[in-house]
Amino acid sequence: MNVEVSHEMRPSSLLGKSVRFMKRVVRTSSLLKSARLNWALLMLVASTIPALAGEHGMVRNCTWCHGTSGQGYTVAPRLAGQRPLYVESQIRSFREHIRDNPLSRQYMWSAVAALGPGAARDLAAYFATIPPKPADDGDWALAARGRTIYMEGIPEANVAACYACHGPNAEGIREIPRLGGLSHDYLKARLQQWGQGYHSVASSPMPIVARSLAPDEIEALTSYLSFIR
Repeated sequence: MNVEVSHEMRPSSLLGKSVRFMKRVVRTSSLLKSARLNWALLMLVASTIPALAGEHGMVRNCTWCHGTSGQGYTVAPRLAGQRPLYVESQIRSFREHIRDNPLSRQYMWSAVAALGPGAARDLAAYFATIPPKPADDGDWALAARGRTIYMEGIPEANVAACYACHGPNAEGIREIPRLGGLSHDYLKARLQQWGQGYHSVASSPMPIVARSLAPDEIEALTSYLSFIR
């Protein structure tokens, strides 16, 4: 007796069905993995929303002058990429009225009056994470001379090399600020203010340094710093 094997019972057909079934299993598994991953990402984002909201509340007032990405404007310095310990120390200086030039009195004293140490630390940490961009607003023709002053100082005027404290790339360290890429106009104004007697504290060498620099030397130095990346 001959037994007819139907098309559906043939080995090749069964193998094909098995392969198609395994493909469906793999696709289902991949979808489940993707769903779990998406759910995990959703939970991660959701968990950061309160922190982001608080962060936004703290930085909102800063961005009016320092820019939404902390890159600064002409007279308001770039905060992006700045040393967090330096930012904390400057907030403290504003609060204690040590940093006392006219613009600081007019804007910063009141801006930080209610800012406690914890909030200052959080703000400093936040801005330190933002990649800084160079201002590029100096005079390029003076940059070479400015670099010489930065790297070698001015021995005849008893001005030490700036890199000794601020680092070879003007990156700063701990409470010593990053100068690289800051606005030429801002840095020039700061040096002029030190020379005029503002921000004087016994532990800072900057008033002496500023008074030892001639106007053209300040122009060259601050131009060079504005181009550092």
